[in-house]
Amino acid sequence: MPIAKPVDGLPYRTRVYINNQVLLPARLVRALVIEWARYADVVIRHNGRVIELRNVLLLRTRHTASRQFTIPREAREKFGIRPLDEVEVIAIRPKQAKEIEAEPRTG
Repeated sequence: MPIAKPVDGLPYRTRVYINNQVLLPARLVRALVIEWARYADVVIRHNGRVIELRNVLLLRTRHTASRQFTIPREAREKFGIRPLDEVEVIAIRPKQAKEIEAEPRTG
């Protein structure tokens, strides 16, 4: 059985999946104590540019603590993020349900 990479915290370097999602491994999720979070503000670095993604949905699987989030199309197009590019997750700030409802909807 392969041994998982040691993940102590942020920053965390990973690749963008072909479906434009980024995986946050279970060890990182547990280290950040965000298993309960459904939405978060995520700060990533791509090609030296710092990008803040607001209110991203943290997708979960049924049996693990790992999470995935999709990089929004607007951010991908604006910053040229493509599948298999390397990104660095710098910060993850989980959102409370109250914060999400209070923010105005766009579009």
